[in-house]
Amino acid sequence: MKFGSYILPTLAATVSSASAFTAGIGRTPIASRAFTKTSSLNAKVPKLTEPANQILDNTDVFIFDCDGVIWRGDSLIPGISETLDKLRALGKKMFFVTNNSTKSRAGYKKKFDGLGLNIPAEEIFSSSFAAAAYLEQTKFKESGKKVYIIGEVGICEELDNINVPWIGGPEDGDKQPDMGSGGRLEVDPDVGAVIVGFDRRVNYYKIQYAQLCINEIEGCEFVATNLDAVTHLTDAQEWAGNGSMVGAIKGCTGVEPTVVGKPSPLMIDYLCDKLNLERSRICMVGDRLDTDVLFGTDNGLQSLLVLSGVTSEDKLLSSENTITPDYYADTINDFFLDSESS
Repeated sequence: MKFGSYILPTLAATVSSASAFTAGIGRTPIASRAFTKTSSLNAKVPKLTEPANQILDNTDVFIFDCDGVIWRGDSLIPGISETLDKLRALGKKMFFVTNNSTKSRAGYKKKFDGLGLNIPAEEIFSSSFAAAAYLEQTKFKESGKKVYIIGEVGICEELDNINVPWIGGPEDGDKQPDMGSGGRLEVDPDVGAVIVGFDRRVNYYKIQYAQLCINEIEGCEFVATNLDAVTHLTDAQEWAGNGSMVGAIKGCTGVEPTVVGKPSPLMIDYLCDKLNLERSRICMVGDRLDTDVLFGTDNGLQSLLVLSGVTSEDKLLSSENTITPDYYADTINDFFLDSESS
């Protein structure tokens, strides 16, 4: 399938910069807040107790985050397969939108298959795909430039799909710059953009290469797949997310990135325009307040937060939290609480 057939004429105009998100939120980052205990919870977010009346009857399309909603690390959350089957039986459309850029859409299809979930490829959207979509819409290829990647194979594969040349990525995972007397790192002057995605082999070489491109090559753009503070590499604990890698580049360049993943409206605008969806009949389901829930509230969608990922009930209901979903639930299996209790 040609990548270009997926891209809409207005796609690039929908992408917001990280500074726009920060200005829009206008509050202390979630990761730095101190949260109160349940005894002093004040935020008014109803828990899902009557899913048919609260969500199912009012929703035609569900957009699911993946990490913390469908799986944790490489482990499928129990009951998810049956819940997705029940939703399909009700005629609900579903899309799976992840900020994790380590895999391409084809890579995520393989992960779904490996977990026993038969999800069509056209229902999967990753931030690696969004980065390629942004470059194609802004006609980056026509510039004759190439991309320097901090990230993994997902971004590389998506750029290959649209024939945009790139350097870096996994190939720079073991490199070290010459930091001896007079040492310097030479960069390719044809780099026109730096894309920063989650990278388990990020190193000083990559950081230095990226900052030199952004600081010294005129017009070089800084693109981030997402700003997630933490992620689920395993189901045992939280791990530092792409926000840490983006923060390193932002810190040494002073430049705000263009963000293409959630909560940027790029992917929801694409879905609504392509499929003629009614926003008020779409429910965004995720485990993060500052990406998933904000993606829903900022884009006119219903939103539901699940507690199966990074956000605790204490954190959600604290008086300090000002990002509130319409409802929250333990997992998406709670969509069928009514049938279980009857």
